[in-house]
Amino acid sequence: MILSFAPASDPSLPLHVLEQSELEDWLENQPDHVRAWVSTDGFSAALGQSLLIPGPNGTPEFALAGYGNAAKRARKRFPLAAAAESLPKGTYRIASGVPAEVIEAECFGWLMTAYAFDRYAPQSAANAALIAPKGVDAKRVEIMANAEALIRDLVNTPASDMGPAQLQRAAEALVQEFGADFSVVSGDALLDQDFPMIHTVGRAADQAPRLLEMNWGDCGPKLTLVGKGVCFDTGGLNLKPGASMALMKKDMGGAANVLGLARMIMALGLKVQLRVLIPAVENAVAGNAFRPGDILTARNGLTVEINNTDAEGRLVLADALALAQEEEPDLLISMATLTGAARVALGPDLAPFYTDDTKAAEALTRAGQATADPVWRMPFHEPYEVMIEPGIADLDNAPSGGFAGSITAALFLRRFAAESRYMHFDIYSWQRSKEPGRSKGGLGQGPRAILSALPEMLDL
Repeated sequence: MILSFAPASDPSLPLHVLEQSELEDWLENQPDHVRAWVSTDGFSAALGQSLLIPGPNGTPEFALAGYGNAAKRARKRFPLAAAAESLPKGTYRIASGVPAEVIEAECFGWLMTAYAFDRYAPQSAANAALIAPKGVDAKRVEIMANAEALIRDLVNTPASDMGPAQLQRAAEALVQEFGADFSVVSGDALLDQDFPMIHTVGRAADQAPRLLEMNWGDCGPKLTLVGKGVCFDTGGLNLKPGASMALMKKDMGGAANVLGLARMIMALGLKVQLRVLIPAVENAVAGNAFRPGDILTARNGLTVEINNTDAEGRLVLADALALAQEEEPDLLISMATLTGAARVALGPDLAPFYTDDTKAAEALTRAGQATADPVWRMPFHEPYEVMIEPGIADLDNAPSGGFAGSITAALFLRRFAAESRYMHFDIYSWQRSKEPGRSKGGLGQGPRAILSALPEMLDL
């Protein structure tokens, strides 16, 4: 599926986007037939309403889209997409009414109304096409939309068709498209090359665990992205209950988001040296599965006591982060569907992130607001370090007590990033119910904010 704007040369209808408070004033300047049509239809410019206005010969002359009021728009990520989804099939061009500061985000939301995950059965999607408004970087918006579609497709695909091998093929497709370099360390070779925790977590599955590596770009600052690729998480021997296991196909959402972000960076030709690391595993149950009470030694020499095999994501990320920091990147970012505690703290709609870099955090927050990809800074609260130190080993992968679970997981990961300039995103990557521009299912969280903040964070 390719998401794109309609060609500027296509026949199109002007679209006037109206706030409810503006409707009366707007109607005063319209001819009688327009006022009569609006009155007969009951169009009130409520959020999501749309209306075609016929001309003298009966064919549509222009269209109206309701933009509601500020309070209603604040409750929607992409308010204009609500009207786009209700418009009849056709091509439209925005004639008025969308503020310049949100036009790019609204255009992105409009393009995403055409997304549908139809791999297994036909699905409906909106079919109102949009001509890119003047002043909008159409190429950039299309690149972001198609990266988002990739993320959603990867997360939506069940583990039967998205195991470690299939995730590898998805990464290889990007490599071929953009001419990147690629390597894989798989199976027992993980032990030979000193990635013991990736091997341990994935060894019980039918598909071998692996570490995927992509490299692209030969100039500029070094940017390394690490994404959690747990393609399905049973919880291991600490088996999840059925209700908790139902969405575990999305436990590779960190890898999907990293691949989407990498796609945007490469498609836009950013002047960075990009490195992508994805530990791809399935946390399965078998006679050789790792056990509670085991003590593992990570790539960087730290020992980790396993108090819960369902806290496996931080283990595979740890080896990948230890590798990443050896190259001394200018910025190291990890993304993972890591903890339920993050959802308790911020809910499913906000992407929490951790960093010690206040300037970068401020840039990310601004970028998230501008791109309708909101993020929220959480603290690397150092007094909690003691909670991840069990005494019998250097680190505890699942501290008891249930407090500050997202923070302690982030502190755990920071131990492996060492002295690197490091950011960690603890994302959900799932939309629980359909919203305008946001189909139910897999979702990107954070990549657009990161992309927009990179020029400031890396002095590009």
